[in-house]
Amino acid sequence: MFSRDKWNEIIEALSANWFRTLLTAFGVMWGIFILVILLAAGKGFENGVKQGFGGIATNTMFMWTQTASKPYKGLPKGRRYNFKTSDVEALRENVPGLRFISPRNQLGGFGGNNNVVRGLQTGAFNVYGDYPEIIQQEPMDVTSGRFINYLDIQEKRKVAIIGEGVRRELYEKDEEVLGTYLKINGVNFMVIGTYKKKGGGGGNSEEAQKEIYVPFTAFSQAFNMGDTVGWMAITAEDENSITSLKSSVLDLIKSRHSIHPEDDRAVGNFDLYEEFNKINGLFIALKAVAYFVGILVLLSGIIGISNIMLIVVKERTNEIGVRRALGATPWSIRGQILMESIFLTIISGMAGIIFATGIIAAINYALSGMDTSEMMFANPSVDLGVVLTALMILICSGLLAGLIPAQNAIKIKPVDALRTE
Repeated sequence: MFSRDKWNEIIEALSANWFRTLLTAFGVMWGIFILVILLAAGKGFENGVKQGFGGIATNTMFMWTQTASKPYKGLPKGRRYNFKTSDVEALRENVPGLRFISPRNQLGGFGGNNNVVRGLQTGAFNVYGDYPEIIQQEPMDVTSGRFINYLDIQEKRKVAIIGEGVRRELYEKDEEVLGTYLKINGVNFMVIGTYKKKGGGGGNSEEAQKEIYVPFTAFSQAFNMGDTVGWMAITAEDENSITSLKSSVLDLIKSRHSIHPEDDRAVGNFDLYEEFNKINGLFIALKAVAYFVGILVLLSGIIGISNIMLIVVKERTNEIGVRRALGATPWSIRGQILMESIFLTIISGMAGIIFATGIIAAINYALSGMDTSEMMFANPSVDLGVVLTALMILICSGLLAGLIPAQNAIKIKPVDALRTE
């Protein structure tokens, strides 16, 4: 099968009409090129969107209070209530499978009045009272100093970690930040660190860098929050989905605050895991579309090869007759035609893969010199599995393209073939 004579014969047959062979090969090359480029573009879009999440813990839900929409136990509808720190402990004790439960409080500065003062500089920033776990749920790079720790929580230290955006607005370019003081709503906090959010921070990337984090306990004490919790960020263990635990969390909160079990409006929540799965579903659909379109384009090339092989068989009728007369078996004739078809398909397909790889490499090189944090497209690529899949598609396509011409070839009777001029 792999003798030199066989290969010389295949090359001689395909090179008999170079122009026709090149045009036929172009159809397959273009088909596999389109398939690989579409898959790489889909992967680049997926990488860009996931980069926007900035490494945020996607197995997370956010929960806040709203007004009760149904009366219950003598309490009227429309009433308001607040989460308490005791709710956090109740969730830890009664809902297994939760990894982090972060109670949070917030002073809204964005779009509002100036709430932070340093010397003559003022600014409107979001100020959060948080526990150290929040850095696991909203990953950020600490660019100097440190983040909040549990000693800060226990001692109610009035310390703060500020975003790079806050630093730019309140400090000079090379001014030392650590150890300085900010006045937040009239209360002094010492700066112990600076951070930079990864990706887009789950939203407006510029505003994500203009936030200030202080210990939850110090926040509650400084701004007279008592044991009130504004909202919670809840992350499940990796082996559980927060979506499956959400009903247990909501039921416990409803029972603790005398809310009707069927009141779905009293406890506001946003399930990030559920939304993230929807996005993943979109990427799966895009990949399926890429395969569908790419294979359709490839199929047109395969049909072209099949038609050309039919013409080649017709042109070689006399040659096939001579071979049959000299004792060539139908299997050897069929194998010769199939090998020619597979060879042409694989060579042209590999040229398409190499061409597509070069285009992808050029795009990645161009992107490497750009800031892609604000882009919805990053690092387009195809993995080895895709290349192997494309190779298998090429082999199967070559077999299909050569099957009909090969069957036609073995149907030729030696006497009729030798009679053909």
